[in-house]
Amino acid sequence: MKTDDIEIVLRDTLRSEVAASAHRLEGLESQIVAELGDRLPRPRFVDWAKSLLAPTRAGRIGQLAVVGATAAVFLIVGTLVTPNRSLAPTLLPALGPAQAARSSHEVLFVVPALDAERVAVVGDFNAWEETPLADENEDGIWTASIPLSPGRYEYAFVIDGRWWGQDPSADEYVRTFGQYSSVRYVGGGGDGV
Repeated sequence: MKTDDIEIVLRDTLRSEVAASAHRLEGLESQIVAELGDRLPRPRFVDWAKSLLAPTRAGRIGQLAVVGATAAVFLIVGTLVTPNRSLAPTLLPALGPAQAARSSHEVLFVVPALDAERVAVVGDFNAWEETPLADENEDGIWTASIPLSPGRYEYAFVIDGRWWGQDPSADEYVRTFGQYSSVRYVGGGGDGV
């Protein structure tokens, strides 16, 4: 037999086998769909929430919608909870130079540093430049009295070149740039100065 004759015989044989088996393929698709239809997972809330994290455009829009709705709820609840409070910050009255001179208070800064050789105070009242403290009787208690106008002041001590921002006499502490600073209120309550 020639190569062409073999191909023709194979083709005819395959056609007859497929035709003989075709009746078994009828309805196979509906059988598969019926069997797998019960196995399909039903959408759950968790799946919907996970889709919000998907890196698709619809997911990002969903994320923005959830964040916006959450912010709106917090704003409404916050407004309802505090109806008598103003949303504007409370500001201290501005003082002119003459008023500031009349209303300045001598604020005493005290820090115990028994073995220190040099102690200074830095703060927003002196542009964070060192103002030296004195230990006049050499008992390890360093002091300085600085005239300050009423207001809020952040400060820290520098003891032998090392930052010490948690003054026990402070009204509160703040942490900025990884370091603590003390806060003192002058003239409006605070520590009574």
